[in-house]
Amino acid sequence: MPFFSSKVPDSFLGTERLDKYISSLPNGFNRSKLKSGVHEILINSQKAKLSSKVRAGDQIDIQWEDNVPDSIMPEDIPLKIIYEDQNVAVVNKEQGMVTHPAAGNWSGTLVNALLHHWGRDALEQIKEGETSQMLARRRPGIVHRLDKDTSGIIITAKNRESEEWLQNQFQGRRLKKEYVLIVRGCPPKRDGVVDTYITRDPADRKRFKAVDLEGNRRLEKFGEDAVALPVSGKRAVTLYHVVAVYSNYTLVRVRLKTGRTHQIRVHMKYLGCPVLGDAIYSKKDNYFPDENLMLHSRLLEIQLPGQTKKTAFKAAIPERFKRVIKKLKAQYPRAYCSEGIKVSEAERAKSGESLQGHKGGGQ
Repeated sequence: MPFFSSKVPDSFLGTERLDKYISSLPNGFNRSKLKSGVHEILINSQKAKLSSKVRAGDQIDIQWEDNVPDSIMPEDIPLKIIYEDQNVAVVNKEQGMVTHPAAGNWSGTLVNALLHHWGRDALEQIKEGETSQMLARRRPGIVHRLDKDTSGIIITAKNRESEEWLQNQFQGRRLKKEYVLIVRGCPPKRDGVVDTYITRDPADRKRFKAVDLEGNRRLEKFGEDAVALPVSGKRAVTLYHVVAVYSNYTLVRVRLKTGRTHQIRVHMKYLGCPVLGDAIYSKKDNYFPDENLMLHSRLLEIQLPGQTKKTAFKAAIPERFKRVIKKLKAQYPRAYCSEGIKVSEAERAKSGESLQGHKGGGQ
């Protein structure tokens, strides 16, 4: 997906609409192209609109899409449906499937599969107008997403009322999301909390990085007072629990208090324990060179439309996890870590039982 990045010079005077400012740059592009192909606009790592005002010192990052198709087509792609009623469908997404159509992935996505599953017609695309309307047209029923190489539970809405209901659940954090992952290295504690800001990595605008809360401040004057405010990015909170340690590999369970892009992957990298198979935030692993991202969304607890209590959905641990754990157990019968956590044989046995407990299927 094309990516444009620019910083407004400190000498820039006043304010100007973002689309007008971009079109005035020597390396910019015209406003009609922005309107028809924009995917995401960030000003100082915060979501913005084409009509947003820019001023001196602002960092502008834009992703856009070329050759947007006229229609999003239904496709007969098998889906693992965990639960479905007249309002929602809960899917155990396969690793490698993109959640919704975007540049480079206009077919073969979860949306294409759901359109066929629900018996819907092709979804005609609009290429002019409000950015939010154009993007919503490509993502019918999608209220949250999983990265392409993250497998597991994703809930989708079958009508507009249910979509708004679920969006409120996610925005209000009135739900529980749990993931299981295998990382390289050992976290510093058996149970811990990672609490940082997450912002774009200035060295690579397609990546994100975690920034310490205290290290992400600037002083702003309000009258005669100086107040420390975040420089950029959004606060992200991740809770983790170590299930088992096998030499330099660790099975971890994670719960999210916020839902930022790449949050788990960035926070594990921040701890010095990148997710095994992560091509963006880690190096290729010599012991498991062929494994892709070892990250799986295993549990979602949420209040469904029209219901008064929350319902918990589980997705069985994928075969790729079982394959890696089997190899680790055979190679490292004793769970240990040379630095950080030390796990006894009794704890290892308990962890093994815990892993078995992850095998629950959908409800």
